[in-house]
Amino acid sequence: MDIPVRRLWLAVLCGYLAFGATLQVLPMYVPATFGGGAAASGTAVGIAFLATACARPFAGWLADAGWSRPVVLTGGVLAAIGGLGQLFAPQLSVLLVARLVMGAGEAALFSAALPWVLTGARVGRRGQLAGWFGLSMWGGLAGGPVLATALVRLVGGVEVVWWVVVALCLAPVVLVATTRSDPGRSEPLARVRALRDLVPSGVQLPGAIIGLAAYCYGTVAALLVLRSAHLWIADYALTVFAVAFLLLRFAGSPLVDRFGGRLVALATAAVEIVALLGIALADDPAMVLGCTALAGFGMALVYPAGVSMTLDRVRGQRPGLSMGVMTSFWDLGVLVAGPLGGLIAERSGFPAAFLVAAAAGLASVGVLLRMPRRARSPR
Repeated sequence: MDIPVRRLWLAVLCGYLAFGATLQVLPMYVPATFGGGAAASGTAVGIAFLATACARPFAGWLADAGWSRPVVLTGGVLAAIGGLGQLFAPQLSVLLVARLVMGAGEAALFSAALPWVLTGARVGRRGQLAGWFGLSMWGGLAGGPVLATALVRLVGGVEVVWWVVVALCLAPVVLVATTRSDPGRSEPLARVRALRDLVPSGVQLPGAIIGLAAYCYGTVAALLVLRSAHLWIADYALTVFAVAFLLLRFAGSPLVDRFGGRLVALATAAVEIVALLGIALADDPAMVLGCTALAGFGMALVYPAGVSMTLDRVRGQRPGLSMGVMTSFWDLGVLVAGPLGGLIAERSGFPAAFLVAAAAGLASVGVLLRMPRRARSPR
């Protein structure tokens, strides 16, 4: 079967460039348009990840049964609707609903495209292939803020950013609808008798590690722009994070296959902890930017390490569902980080919020050190 890997990679990249662009504009857009402080903007950033966390397992479940194509198409349409909703939202509650719609669309887009790409791949290459394909999502999340900043500087105002977001969300629909390749209905949908049927054994511990790392990322995504506003570097902070992230992600991904996901995850967690401590305590612009770059390095290999650990523990069974559930833990971590980090920042200051994120990174190290290499009874 001819799998349109490049077209799917580009489709996911476009969708997540749109999603990443919203992470740059929302922290300032929400207070300026609807009022509220860090808690309101953090909630607006984080609530989309509630929808992604809920939608990913179902998207992966459908994709494992060969329904990738319609799920990917639906994801692009939902994401575009969510982008329009954020542009025209008359009040904050409507914007939050639009964020939920967009989050569900982005989850369906990636979590159905990944199993499609993995169709027919050798088990021994699934971790490497999934890690490479994940660059489409993470590259979009990292590059979206850069794109948004450039658009605002070149055109002025954030309205153009929202229109570009909508156009980028529609690009996956065009890319997938115009391909003849389809994974086909390879097997009937598995019956879900209980919630545990949607959580394969072996995913929970890697998922917990990913979720704690996501809290670190969510704090950076929701609060870094506000944290650095008085240092005149707000427009550059997420860009620096994105550049550092992409550089190490492209250059360092082979390290996961060479040293294993567990060791790479330990190393990246240590780097992330140091970076978050620096962001919390530094007040010099150059130091904050340096620690921001270090945070990008620390986050770059978390997902491929999680892929490696997850597929090793589930032994390649139900890859779509397994990867969807694992990535849902990431979404939950970001979801919690937005409003909780914003609340901590409002009551105790931005340094306290980033110190709590550093503590989440330390907790991920504890889980890594206690995690067995393989699940005892994978399903």
